[in-house]
Amino acid sequence: MMEWEPVYRVAMLGFLIGILFGAVSNKTNFCTMGAVSDWVNIGSKDRLRAWFMAIGVAILATQIMQARGLIDLGEVMYLTPNFGWLGHVLGGLVFGIGMTLASGCGQRTLVRVGGGNLKSLIVMILLGLTAYMTMRGLLALVRVNAIEVTNINLSGSGIPDQGIGTLIAAATGTENTALVNWIVTAILGGGLIAYAVAAKSFWRSFDNVLAGIAIGLIIPAGWYVTGVIGFDDFDPVRLGSYTFVAPTGESLMYLLTFTGSTISFGVAAVFGVILGSFLYVILTGKFRLETFTDRGDMVRHIFGGVAMGFGGVLALGCTIGQGVTGMSTLALGSFLTLLSIIFGSALTMKIQYHRLDDMSFFGALRQSLADMKLFPPSRH
Repeated sequence: MMEWEPVYRVAMLGFLIGILFGAVSNKTNFCTMGAVSDWVNIGSKDRLRAWFMAIGVAILATQIMQARGLIDLGEVMYLTPNFGWLGHVLGGLVFGIGMTLASGCGQRTLVRVGGGNLKSLIVMILLGLTAYMTMRGLLALVRVNAIEVTNINLSGSGIPDQGIGTLIAAATGTENTALVNWIVTAILGGGLIAYAVAAKSFWRSFDNVLAGIAIGLIIPAGWYVTGVIGFDDFDPVRLGSYTFVAPTGESLMYLLTFTGSTISFGVAAVFGVILGSFLYVILTGKFRLETFTDRGDMVRHIFGGVAMGFGGVLALGCTIGQGVTGMSTLALGSFLTLLSIIFGSALTMKIQYHRLDDMSFFGALRQSLADMKLFPPSRH
């Protein structure tokens, strides 16, 4: 029997783990937009804790793999010394707005497609097309000429990467960067897990605990598949893990150019998540078709899909790609993107709430910023 080439072994494993990802996400209702919504609208942080627990688990597991020499995080895009601060901030903000309008982030969109949601199918197509346009098409002109020109080359200052530990070591003049990195790992990774498990309400939800642990472990599993199983002296697979913006665009192109294309880990992961969600709803009898409720609903989802595709590429990832996978590398850009996504989503939700009272957009924006203690409150 002929042995598969590394690229096909990696794609198959990415697909199978993606099936698990999709099934777990659907079963547990793991949704980062929903987590922010619960926090902003009803004050519940349990789903937010599940997301933070996934980040913490991913950080600890990934850094252990790095320390043991299983993977070399110096190869990943998140830790490049070319620090795209504007792309992370602006892209994260736009993505956060988009995921709120589209009722879910990139990962949740794929899960909802598998569950029969036709609204999310439209969002997925628009997200993918816009992402591809931003990577290699018309919108790439905006990305290259307006965003990436502001990038800061850290190597010019003798800093090899944008890891938080590396930057702290450089700023303090510490030579033992590895020790600083472990301190950051313990504080950030351990702190997020501690925050998650500190609430009894979190432990009472099996789904939240399952989501936090399972999603958190799936990220280092992706690193292992691409970095260890995909290693080849002559044709190694690019080190990476789960992310869903650029791969969604690449998946659409793969379907259009199938006979001349080779499947990648990211493309296989996209298909796996959709299938995993589909299998779950079929086996549990929860499959149902869902369509737009009205014209406004359709417009919001269309705009949301486009915003996620554009913002996700600028930020080099989504709530999973940067918010969990990127965070597991301890990259400063991932941290900025995570904060920007949360802020963009929370601000959009507050604006939507105030708009229900027929408030003008700018009035709702001002009041929302005041609610977030970022603008003086109105005297009226």
